[in-house]
Amino acid sequence: MPNREVYEVDVPIHDTTNPALRGLHVFTGEADSPTTALRRAHEVYDAALAAQQAGLDIPGKQPDSWGARGLRPGWELDWPAAKAGRWHNPLSCTRLSDFAL
Repeated sequence: MPNREVYEVDVPIHDTTNPALRGLHVFTGEADSPTTALRRAHEVYDAALAAQQAGLDIPGKQPDSWGARGLRPGWELDWPAAKAGRWHNPLSCTRLSDFAL
């Protein structure tokens, strides 16, 4: 069985009616590589968007903990600019470099 860790996928977004309004849509879930994480983020986003457009409830988290919430109508995701990497808990006590000693 492959080693699965929690990954984060950061996807730049912009408002289609006002491109100056920009943000970041963040996805997290289990994956064995950044490539798999990016694929899963895109899959759950596509499923959530299809459900929303059909007037259905957005699917919840999948067994591998990927899911999409907070879809904003009129906002477009820039998938080619998406970045994936291992997720690091910003509140972790093991990240001593984040704390002033």
